[in-house]
Amino acid sequence: VQLVESGGGSVQVGGSLRLSCVASGDTIGRYCMGWFRQIPDREREGVAGIESDGSTSYADSVKGRFTISQDNAKNTVYLQMVSLRPEDTAMYYCAAYSGSWCYSVRFPSTQRLFNYWGQGTQVTVS
Repeated sequence: VQLVESGGGSVQVGGSLRLSCVASGDTIGRYCMGWFRQIPDREREGVAGIESDGSTSYADSVKGRFTISQDNAKNTVYLQMVSLRPEDTAMYYCAAYSGSWCYSVRFPSTQRLFNYWGQGTQVTVS
């Protein structure tokens, strides 16, 4: 599966953005999908994950502010972000893996399972 992110940009503190991840080559329903973010010189961290049945997981730092969703007809995963903070500034990546169980992206070890990655989209909050 190939993943292409879009929707990043610059926004003021308290603003909102919606990131999109369009998948091609396979259907997202066959994958555990996730959003990750990375700041230069820091480890990449899990932000939100979603399973084919719609179950979701979130990092504590974004819970209540970010919402992950999927549109199977469009083969697209979204990350709606509201109440953005300067610390949300990062490169955001969409990722996927095919497995019999989708683990929460809250756990750093889960990231190693994701073997399909997009190129990223930059989010800057100031």
